[in-house]
Amino acid sequence: MQQLTPQDAQFLYIETGNNLTHVMGVNIFDPSTARGGKVRFKDIIEHIESRLMYSPVFKRRLMRLPLDFDHPYWVQDEFFDVEHHMFHSRLPEPGDWRQFCIHLARHFSRPMDMNRPLWDMYVIEGLDRIAGIPKGSYAIATRVHHAAIDGASAMHFFSALSDRDAKGTPAIDLQPVTEEPGDSPSTFEVLNRALISNIQSPVKMASTLLKFSPAIFESLRKALVSDSATNRKVPQTRFNQPVSPHKMFEGTRFSLADLKQIKNHVEGSTINDVVLAICSGALRDYLEHHGELPADPLVAIAPVNARSGGRGAETPGNNISAMSVALPTNVADPLQRLEIIRDTTRQTKAAKSGISARLMTDLSKHVPAATMAGVARLVAGGRFTSKLCNLFVSNVPGPQKPLYMNGAKMLHTYGMAPLADGMGLFIATPSYNGEMTFSIISAREIMPDIVFFRECIEASFASLLAATA
Repeated sequence: MQQLTPQDAQFLYIETGNNLTHVMGVNIFDPSTARGGKVRFKDIIEHIESRLMYSPVFKRRLMRLPLDFDHPYWVQDEFFDVEHHMFHSRLPEPGDWRQFCIHLARHFSRPMDMNRPLWDMYVIEGLDRIAGIPKGSYAIATRVHHAAIDGASAMHFFSALSDRDAKGTPAIDLQPVTEEPGDSPSTFEVLNRALISNIQSPVKMASTLLKFSPAIFESLRKALVSDSATNRKVPQTRFNQPVSPHKMFEGTRFSLADLKQIKNHVEGSTINDVVLAICSGALRDYLEHHGELPADPLVAIAPVNARSGGRGAETPGNNISAMSVALPTNVADPLQRLEIIRDTTRQTKAAKSGISARLMTDLSKHVPAATMAGVARLVAGGRFTSKLCNLFVSNVPGPQKPLYMNGAKMLHTYGMAPLADGMGLFIATPSYNGEMTFSIISAREIMPDIVFFRECIEASFASLLAATA
């Protein structure tokens, strides 16, 4: 039996009707490189079917316990049908970029079928009026529930479906799945395991606390004697309110060479620092335009890949930590903003090398499922999340060589991720083949002028690039 880890399960516990916790990758393909210059929907289904054996995500479904008495299990879907997970449509007129964004946002806002394997694919044609996209191109929007994958494993999942050339050579070394999740366990097995887990949880948690106790007390001492001026509160903005089910999407693209030019201009900075600096400038301009710019810096949560050792990206599930970063939205100079972020992330990464991330990971393994489910729902309610940060910013590096599927060349990739009450803005920045895309996810009531915010991101990038010329 394969049971979800506590970190995987939390993405089920925090899901609500307004905030669904699946992720979605959007890839745009040019079929001119395919045989005959055309790819049919049937061809895409056949290609996906040929790769099903290389990831356990495809054929396993959830089995949840009543009242979340214990974490759910992955079991084999006895009625699996690949066509049940594949959909097809065409953009309505005028078929331009704005219509494409609306189409994606509506699909992302729909719940997944939680009784089947937690993925689906939506092929969208009719992109001929999108500037810079060749005629006949199509997009594939792939949704996977966050309980099944994180950013790193999602990139591996998409790479396993891709080819390195138009001939169909797999992009990565594909290894067939050797272990199946098996059939649903019996009621007795499930209850017995749940009872043992709940009995052992307090003992294991106490053992973990004792192991870390000297470091815990030292961390508390440092926190008590630290300068209170450095412990700024998260300013309340329009992003820190309940989120409706009506999601919005926008996106733009930048050259990685330009981002590296900016990075190299400020010694010691990283591409991720440049991303945060661009977001800082955009948020400053956007909130200032609306007369809502707070005096204190906004705060972003940036997920961090915590995979190491035996659990690589080829293993589905979640293995992530998080970094809290103050964004200098109260600073006007773009290069000064980047320098501040460089110094901040250095300190934050150094702190993360201590006990905090490892301690919280170890403790979460020993919290009873019912307790974790209740706490997760309480936290997701918005009272606490709005005090943690203002937005998410996620940077997931991708392959820097062209990828293909069915002979069609992949042109661009975008990403969409879940929001939460109190955190109504997510900026995802996947990179691919020499470019990085900034994908903006928000809600209609929070950011009705999402196109303007995209323009703010473009202006912030331009000002940083000009400052380094």
